[in-house]
Amino acid sequence: MPETTQSFSSHTRWHTPYHFVLFPILLIHFAWCIWRITQELTFEHAEQLLLSFGFLLMLFLVRVNPLKAQDRVIRLEEQFRYQRLLPADLAARASALPVNFIVALRFASDAELPELAQRAVDGGFAKPKDLKEAIKNWRGDYHRV
Repeated sequence: MPETTQSFSSHTRWHTPYHFVLFPILLIHFAWCIWRITQELTFEHAEQLLLSFGFLLMLFLVRVNPLKAQDRVIRLEEQFRYQRLLPADLAARASALPVNFIVALRFASDAELPELAQRAVDGGFAKPKDLKEAIKNWRGDYHRV
């Protein structure tokens, strides 16, 4: 487990090589390719711009696809948790919440899960962020992508 305890304000994961090295490099290269094609429209510059766009798209997919797989695993884990901690009717309704609300509920401690799940299924939260902010006893997730 990491040295720092997670909370709402510290649960976002920034991966330095991805977010602060690779992404800026590819973004700068894409901007450079746009500038070059505006200066001189050649096949070579068009090809470089297309390839640069492809790299940015690949960078996006390399991040989004694992997050979608992770969300599926979280949904499954939380369904088991709901069955263990919630009354059957509330567990079924909580399992039917949109994935982003289920993902937010994973941070709730076992003690506060029933109340927060009930509020979530009753429409008490406009956004998953509101649900996360309502959590008093944060349950960290230290194994995320």
